Amino acid sequence: MSRTRKLTAARLGPRDVLHVGSAGLRSRPVRVVLSALGIAIGIATMIAVVGISASSQAQLLRRLDALGTNMLVAKPGEGMFSGQEVKLPKDAVGMVGRIAGVEEAAGTGDLTSSVRRSEKIPEAETGGIAVKVATEGLLDVLRGGLASGTWLNAATGRYPSVVLGHVAAERLGITEPGRQVWIDDRYFTVIGILDPLPLAPEIERSALVGWAGAERLLGFDGHPTTVYERSTDASVEDVRRLLAPTIDPQNPQNVSVGDPSSALKAKAATEGAFSTLLLGLGGIALLVGGVGVANTMIISVLERRHEIGLRRSLGATRGQIRIQFVTESLMLSGLGGLAGVALGGAATGVYASTGGLPWVVPLWAVGGGLAATLAIGTVAGLYPAVRASRLSPTLALATA
Repeated sequence: MSRTRKLTAARLGPRDVLHVGSAGLRSRPVRVVLSALGIAIGIATMIAVVGISASSQAQLLRRLDALGTNMLVAKPGEGMFSGQEVKLPKDAVGMVGRIAGVEEAAGTGDLTSSVRRSEKIPEAETGGIAVKVATEGLLDVLRGGLASGTWLNAATGRYPSVVLGHVAAERLGITEPGRQVWIDDRYFTVIGILDPLPLAPEIERSALVGWAGAERLLGFDGHPTTVYERSTDASVEDVRRLLAPTIDPQNPQNVSVGDPSSALKAKAATEGAFSTLLLGLGGIALLVGGVGVANTMIISVLERRHEIGLRRSLGATRGQIRIQFVTESLMLSGLGGLAGVALGGAATGVYASTGGLPWVVPLWAVGGGLAATLAIGTVAGLYPAVRASRLSPTLALATA
């Protein structure tokens, strides 16, 4: 009695799957490049959007670390009755400096004086430049620097000398110390020009004079209008609660306390808000690329009917045919995804280098982009793979 031997399908190892899956890509390189291009553009857009946003955010956080988030500003608030003028005490800066946890304190006072390049310029043409009185420790509290010249001290602050914020200097057309500007009815000598001060834009647009000199020459009443303080990081909230009661114990509601770094914090937190739209556009490009891959795979199935019929007649199972074409789709999408990651990273690098930003491409963006590529490749290859596996070997060979 003879035994009937059951035929078993040949197995495809990982190496075999890669070989048969890449056969279609090797035979049609131009089509592969064009099909992968849509995927590459979508991934590149998404990586670049996320990378540029992350680079800008990293720059803001660096600036915050350099400038510090431990500075608070106290100003006169609104009076109890509408229109009532509120003034801070003359010794407000000294009182703030005695609060536990406060490391440095300084103040400025506003003047109604105007500053002009010379007395020949009409008084109304001030360029929006305010004249402020500053204490000697102001630059240290603001962590500012001088672009050129020197800062006000006990000696220069007594005489008609002035330090210009960098915006004020630009508006006055002054690029170096030694020039003179007209304040009220006399010339003041410019002894310094400040670097930009992101935490104090009001100082950037001002001309700063010494406390003693302002009282003697400009009729300053000695009441500060702004008090700046630096405290330890651990005591910021405690100092915030104590500032108003310390400056004006009887009417603390008349003192307004603010955090100048909050604007930079908010900007850092919302840096990627506009990126959502661009990410959506990148997603659309990625979807279009996926449709292109699916179209390429369908055409590939139609062109390779003879190959499919021959493989089926030699014992290849439907599952192996499906694996072959899904693998081909994944490899096609993967090539586009890798190219897109490289292009997106390069675009981020160019933007960061031209803008002086750190180059940051989050790993989650790279991983997410590649995962999206593989998912689209799988979906795009499923229908062509199923269609190929259902071809009858006899009909496929007959119509080839």
